Amino acid sequence: MSSREVQSYTFERLVPAKEIRGTLLLAVLAAEGLHGQSRVRLDAAYRFDAERHACLIDAGSDVGRDICRIFTGFAIREYGESAFKVGRSSIGKAEELQA
Repeated sequence: MSSREVQSYTFERLVPAKEIRGTLLLAVLAAEGLHGQSRVRLDAAYRFDAERHACLIDAGSDVGRDICRIFTGFAIREYGESAFKVGRSSIGKAEELQA
């Protein structure tokens, strides 16, 4: 499998992991409102790591890019711009990033 574009989010330890996960799931739910549940289920991929206060979102589709935009907007409003960092990375193995 070829590599794909992935957005990597890393949050400060002060932000509760449970809250980050909830914000990510809310962004996925909002994307369902835009694209429909079946398309999100087929096209979206993300992973949350509670220990690292980090998540990855596959930005290789319209659905994934919308999840990134929504999640970033929610995170800025909820935690502030300085509470997290966003970067791009590539992942080659499907097992590394699962919905």
